[in-house]
Amino acid sequence: MGMKQHEEIERRFAALMRSAQNGDRAAYAALLRELTPLLRQRIQRRLRFLKPQDVEDLAQDILLSLHAVRATYDPQRPFLPWLFGIVHNRIADGARRYARRAAHEVAVEQVPVTFSDEAANTDESYGDPEALAQAIRMLPPGQREAVEMVKLRELSLKEAADASGMNVSALKVAVHRAIKALRRALAAET
Repeated sequence: MGMKQHEEIERRFAALMRSAQNGDRAAYAALLRELTPLLRQRIQRRLRFLKPQDVEDLAQDILLSLHAVRATYDPQRPFLPWLFGIVHNRIADGARRYARRAAHEVAVEQVPVTFSDEAANTDESYGDPEALAQAIRMLPPGQREAVEMVKLRELSLKEAADASGMNVSALKVAVHRAIKALRRALAAET
């Protein structure tokens, strides 16, 4: 990418992010849509060993992180360095997760919660980040807070329970119900 093209992309993304911070949903959806292929490319260049579904999962993780911290973007500063800081951290997290899985290690703070309902144990990625963001906004406050802490901010269940004042069991139930509601909302979108 040449310097001029880089500057044009920077201006475009910064303008979309400023508009999104001012409540322009269409600008936010456009930003996420335009960022997604760029994120996939960057992930594939950095982590060539990942399978396509792992690249997609990591791209979705980055978009969720971006959504969670979007208010921290300072419109007076360049957008791409801010974004690539997030990308760098999420790629590092993804590489560590991949290495743990490859080495058959169990990360104690990230023990998966399982439920007897077959649909609760499936791993799905959704293609429309704005639909996911909208579905998260529509959750009841307790479920929204639980899913944001455990899934977006990746707090351990104990950390999230301490921060929210809920016990770990109630937090697990709230996350389970939130994910179930998100699946229903996103399935209705398609």
